[in-house]
Amino acid sequence: MLNPSDYIKEHIRTVENWPQQGIMFRDITPLLQNPKVFRVLIDMFVHRYMDAKLDMIAGLDARGFIIGSVVAYELNLGFVPIRKKGKLPFTTVSEEYELEYGSATVELHTDACKAGDRVVLIDDLIATGGTMMAGRKLLERLGATVVEGAVIVDLPELGGSELIKASGLPLYTVCNFDGH
Repeated sequence: MLNPSDYIKEHIRTVENWPQQGIMFRDITPLLQNPKVFRVLIDMFVHRYMDAKLDMIAGLDARGFIIGSVVAYELNLGFVPIRKKGKLPFTTVSEEYELEYGSATVELHTDACKAGDRVVLIDDLIATGGTMMAGRKLLERLGATVVEGAVIVDLPELGGSELIKASGLPLYTVCNFDGH
C-alpha cells in the first residue's frame, strides 16, 4: 500500500518541454480529475491545518486557487486569491518576482486581509520559490502573518524550497520530483 504522498505523486503527469524547451512541467490536472485522489490530497491539507488557529487560506494564481479554496471551505475559513497582474478589479498592492523561465507580477486587494490575520499560503508547486515569496511579501505588507507555505510538488533541484525555508517560512510539501 502506498503512503498518501506517493499516491498523489503517481497521479501527477510530466509534460516535457512545456512551456518551453528544457522544462519538465509537473501537471496536477490528472489528480484533480480523479475524485478519490483529489479527496486524499485535500484531506492531507485539511488534517494538517485543522487545529492551526488560522484566519484565512491564500492561494496563488491559478492552481493555488483550486486547492486553496477547497481547503478554506473545508476549514470554514476565508479565501484570498493572489492574482497575476491586471486581474483584480479593486485597489491592489503588487510584487514582481523571477520565474524559472521569466518574470511576473502578482497582486492582492488592499482589503484582502488585515493586520494580525494568520494565513497559510497555498500553491501547486515550488520551483525557484519566486511566486511563493512574492505572495508572502504581499500578505505581510497588509499586516498578515504567513504561518506556512504549502504546495503539492517541490522541485528541490531548483532551490526554491531551500530559499523559502531559509527566509524563515515553514514549508509543507506533499511530494517532490528530483530533476526539474
